[in-house]
Amino acid sequence: MRVLEGLKPERVFYYFEELTRIPHGSGNTDAISEYCVKVAERLGLEHWKDEFNNVTIIKPASVGYEAAPAVIIQGHLDMVNEKTAESSHNFETDPLKLRIVDDWIWATDTTLGGDDGIAIAYALAILEDTSLQHPKLECLFTTEEEVGMEGAVGYDASRLTGKYLLNMDSEEEGIFLTSCAGGIRYHLHLPIRRIESEGNVVTLTLSGLMGGHSGVEIDKGRGNADMLLGYVLNRLAEKFVFGLISVNGGFKDNAIPREASAELMIDAGQCEALKSAVRGLETALQADFAGIEEGLTLTVSEPEERTVAFMHPEDQQKVLFILMQAPNGVQAMSMNIPGLVETSLNLGILSTTETEVNLAFAIRSSVENRRDALGAKLANLITYLGGTYDTAGAYPAWEYRRDSALRELMLQTYRDVYGKEPEIQAIHAGLECGLFGKKIPGLDMISFGPDMRDIHTPQERLCISSVQRVWEYVVEVLRRMK
Repeated sequence: MRVLEGLKPERVFYYFEELTRIPHGSGNTDAISEYCVKVAERLGLEHWKDEFNNVTIIKPASVGYEAAPAVIIQGHLDMVNEKTAESSHNFETDPLKLRIVDDWIWATDTTLGGDDGIAIAYALAILEDTSLQHPKLECLFTTEEEVGMEGAVGYDASRLTGKYLLNMDSEEEGIFLTSCAGGIRYHLHLPIRRIESEGNVVTLTLSGLMGGHSGVEIDKGRGNADMLLGYVLNRLAEKFVFGLISVNGGFKDNAIPREASAELMIDAGQCEALKSAVRGLETALQADFAGIEEGLTLTVSEPEERTVAFMHPEDQQKVLFILMQAPNGVQAMSMNIPGLVETSLNLGILSTTETEVNLAFAIRSSVENRRDALGAKLANLITYLGGTYDTAGAYPAWEYRRDSALRELMLQTYRDVYGKEPEIQAIHAGLECGLFGKKIPGLDMISFGPDMRDIHTPQERLCISSVQRVWEYVVEVLRRMK
């Protein structure tokens, strides 16, 4: 049985459910890319797939629209793989388990992939529907958007003829995005030496946080589990002598981590005092995040006696230092757009190997110089401590276009269809529009989409009625582009 059968528009939800049956986390897009190719072949449409698994499908203009400029409809194929601690879901092999609650579609205990599967579903339904009126369509499905936009970076846009681009990678109906931040990823590597010893080992776990998108939710005051773990460890180090074995938390550098943990070796006689101190820190943190992080918990396991290799005290001190001193969260607000975050960073992944502690940050800024200055601060910090760093996934900001025929058409269509005024916004998240603007000079772009909530978390959900309204709206926009 199809969970979404009977929902309107039928073919949009048909394709969306098909996509949720295909594992397609970042780095695992072969199957979903090939699925889109098969749809194009079935429809008899010109198409191509490149070495990055990007897929382009061309649909000729409908009768009477041959002279209209071509339109690019764009979304990304990969999704963020996040699940609850209790979930046994295997993102490499398992289809998502969909369910409907009132007007919302959820995936049980995992992310839904509405970001950005709904864009692909819209585009495939548009490609299939021969009754629609529209200019030539160039549907572009990119890959690895969630891990640095590598698909868009590598895409050869020379075969595209479109003058307008509809990016369907936004999550609030009625809000149209016209610019976005640029970004870069910094990966820090701090070497550690180890000392082998037998003793009592406990696991300190900070969990129950909301998490979220490191651009969209960075200004919501939510806790970052990796940074809070660093704070807790530093506070405990004021009262206890312990050997740090490992620190781990988060899976994606562009997702605010919801859970983090540390393994400690501590004298047996100090275990009860440690538990008491942890309870006190839990109470303090719950008070700090009251009204925001209602599920925050801080626990310590029962001690287990075993032989382990803990960090050399000098290296442990460096780990605690960087977790306390590294910048994180909002760094500057825009001076031009009230309420818009200008510059931020997120420690999304904290991990430990036998020889080093690794920290992965996603930096965002609408001002390139400030993005680079923040990266230089991280580089300076890690090199001072004797570590190294590398960077990846740099992408440009998408600058606001003062004169936009596409924006005016879409705003007027919205007023006519919805009977109310739309909102124009900039966003402190990365969109592929900045890259395509560089690749195709003069490209007129806008980003929009149906209502989604809590993307990049297991609470992600997609609004059913909003999907239908946006479908009717985009069909009307294409009709008016004659």
